[in-house]
Amino acid sequence: MGKQRNRRERNKSQWRPTPLAERLPLAPSARLFRAYVEGYGDVSFWRGIFDEFETERLRFEIDVPQRSDLAKGKQALMKMIENGPRPDEIFCMDSDFDYLFDGASRQSHIINTSANIFQTYAYASENYLCYAPSLHYVCVKATKNDVRIFDFERFMADYSRTIYPLFLWYAHSALALTENRFPLIDFRSSVKLNYLEVNDNGRSTIEWLERQVSRRIESLEGDYPEVVERIPEFEKLLRSRGATPENIYLYMQGHTLLDNVVMVVLNAVCDQLKLMTTTKINVSARLGQALRNEVSNYNNELRNVREILLDNENFKECFLYKKLRDDIARYVSEL
Repeated sequence: MGKQRNRRERNKSQWRPTPLAERLPLAPSARLFRAYVEGYGDVSFWRGIFDEFETERLRFEIDVPQRSDLAKGKQALMKMIENGPRPDEIFCMDSDFDYLFDGASRQSHIINTSANIFQTYAYASENYLCYAPSLHYVCVKATKNDVRIFDFERFMADYSRTIYPLFLWYAHSALALTENRFPLIDFRSSVKLNYLEVNDNGRSTIEWLERQVSRRIESLEGDYPEVVERIPEFEKLLRSRGATPENIYLYMQGHTLLDNVVMVVLNAVCDQLKLMTTTKINVSARLGQALRNEVSNYNNELRNVREILLDNENFKECFLYKKLRDDIARYVSEL
């Protein structure tokens, strides 16, 4: 026992930490920009965007701000900006409501007018992951079934039109700094989907949601009659920024959209697609071990829906992404 203890102590004293890897050297003519993002979860999203703009003379390195306090990522970025960034620093952040509110606050004005700040324009990067035209591809990767049994674009447009009146109330409360009138927790509970009926492209689910929204709107109008007449003018502001009843899901809080809406829809559709495939296998001519092998092979090919959604990059045709891309292209052209 003594010899073993001495050996462990000797090994411990000889241990050295693995040296940190060094950055690959740049070409003499290359210029490196550090792009600061809100958090580690944003690194891959922005890496995918800046890949397009890297050349032999221009490199971007995505990083998160160093901070010792508990400030949220966006607050940490704004603090860095206010303290005076270096010429080789740029900042990438979720818009939240800063784009929609068109300079209504000092922070919104800085974000909307600074050349070295890039924003998502959608509420957050999660909204891009949930871009409706890309969701069928998510199902295909998860289930290995390419049959189109659900029109995601039509459903998300129906969903957006349904929640639009409530979104106006929620966003107006945020702009007026009266969030307690209709806080996020109430908005989230009012627009989330508890289920999806895949048949008839979710029509019964939308009808259920319409009833939920109508009751909440009636309650808000009864509690705050003075706000009712302000909503139409506020709606004009949002429409001027590209928000419409059909696309409002791009401007709602990203985690609410991903967790409480799109994942519910994807899981329901993928369950149906997997059932279709296994039924097809089971009614085939295969018998015995051959049938069991085929079912096993199919199950081994299935992938986690959420993981695929979080890696989704098929949103680059979204008009808000094109706006973001144009901002970066303009900035790069002037370097």
